[in-house]
Amino acid sequence: MPLDLLVSGRIATFAGARGFGWVEAVGITDGRVAFAGSAVDLESRADPFTRRIELDPDEVAVPGLTDAHLHLADGGLATDHVDLSQNPSLADGLARIGEAHGRLPAGAWLLGHGWNVDRWGGWPTAEDLGRVAPDRPAALWAHDHHALWASAPALAMAGVDARTADPDGGLIRRDDRGEPTGILQESAARLVMDRVPPPDPERFIELLARLARELVRLGVVAVHDPGGLALQEGLGGGIAAYQALDERGDLPLRVHASIREEQLDTAIAMELRSGDPLGPPGGRARFGWLKLFADGTLGSRTAALLDPIEPEEGKRLPPGTERGIWLTPPERVAELALRAAAAGIATQVHAIGDRATRSSLDAITPTAGKAALMPRLEHVQLLHPDDRLRFAREGVAASIQPIHVRADAAAARLLWGERAETRGYPMRSLLDAGAVLVFGTDAPVEPIDPWPGLSMAVTRVDGSWPAGSAPFGPDERLTLDQAFRAATVSPAITAGEPDRGRLVPGQRADLIVIPTEAVTNPVEPGGALATARPRIVLIDGEIAFEA
Repeated sequence: MPLDLLVSGRIATFAGARGFGWVEAVGITDGRVAFAGSAVDLESRADPFTRRIELDPDEVAVPGLTDAHLHLADGGLATDHVDLSQNPSLADGLARIGEAHGRLPAGAWLLGHGWNVDRWGGWPTAEDLGRVAPDRPAALWAHDHHALWASAPALAMAGVDARTADPDGGLIRRDDRGEPTGILQESAARLVMDRVPPPDPERFIELLARLARELVRLGVVAVHDPGGLALQEGLGGGIAAYQALDERGDLPLRVHASIREEQLDTAIAMELRSGDPLGPPGGRARFGWLKLFADGTLGSRTAALLDPIEPEEGKRLPPGTERGIWLTPPERVAELALRAAAAGIATQVHAIGDRATRSSLDAITPTAGKAALMPRLEHVQLLHPDDRLRFAREGVAASIQPIHVRADAAAARLLWGERAETRGYPMRSLLDAGAVLVFGTDAPVEPIDPWPGLSMAVTRVDGSWPAGSAPFGPDERLTLDQAFRAATVSPAITAGEPDRGRLVPGQRADLIVIPTEAVTNPVEPGGALATARPRIVLIDGEIAFEA
């Protein structure tokens, strides 16, 4: 069989259960790996028409990365909105909002994301927005997308006032007089977001495609998109955008696109099953999971906990939320997951607190093996030791975003106390217990760059922390190959793709060329792994990006 492409140098195949599995060369035919072994053996199989990529001595090749939790559709849309993630204070954020207000036509919504209650030292208010964007309907998500900061005009358009009751699974923050402050948490955010006009479909598709191309440049060849806020009637939103791009042949990477609870009836009526193509046969867009939410988040103080949250000095939580809140009651999660499984649809559940993780395992364990994709829990930021063995035993994957440790370490120590480091972000203990562990970025909650997250998984320290900072939960550090497997081999397992994630014969030839320093121990916080950038990215054996 003639070789289309020959890649020679130091190449990680991830053959076997441990280590990188280094070889000298890989041969590619018809978009798949045809040979992996010695350079001499491979040269004997080449002919004058075989293309060649020779790695420099300071380069290695590894399988392309999969981001197993990235809101690609929402991330694309967010690039058109105000980004407050780099604003260190409320005053600084308000200045940026004021600038954006001045550029918008009268009556247009001001949309944004990225503010952080811990960084800003308190919750912003509608009154704050009124000082810089008077008479403007505005809605700005917190960095975790579980709290919405709304202006007075936006609240008025949504009919939210002192008489408005908290919706199920949601909180309206109020002042001492019972008036809404402008912060809507969890499901309460929909009161305002349902009033925001939908994006222009073509602009939406353009932004999504642009962000997808940027991901390819970073070495990401596949994404699991857990659905998002860009919901429209039926399946709509991101699903429709992926279908359109795939039909045009313009989707640069592979995508598994999930749905939310309100879309389940439509998916069942269409007889969609997890793993089915969304576009043309052989395309890159596939149907993913049903995404449900058990609890809230650490940052919004709404993660469901077995033990009460640690009290913050001088601050109080809304009554009844000391152990977080249920966004979806456990019995409802179980009901929906079983209904989806009966239709061949796998379920992924957002579960951050240890109480949410335990209840979600109870709910989705009966669905394991009933769909082409694995059931999975998303985030697993706090896990009781009694539940560690359950993931492997019950066939549920653990989807963790190690980059959250960078932003959350201080808040986790503050709110969860000693248990934060003994039970928090349990990557190594889950792997040691035999779980399938997959990594993502959770963009746009965090930046789309996957490399700082891989570094964090190995070091549990970030270069942005003060010099001399101790690792957060050092016993949970991974080896380099374990971290890479969580971003290559394991996501393919969860997505029912046995022909992806490794560079061995028969596998799809998804390969990236990166600096050797990125896989050299010891790995320094903020060093070569955290800042890696591919020189070449292959998808199906074709060059998708070359620096």
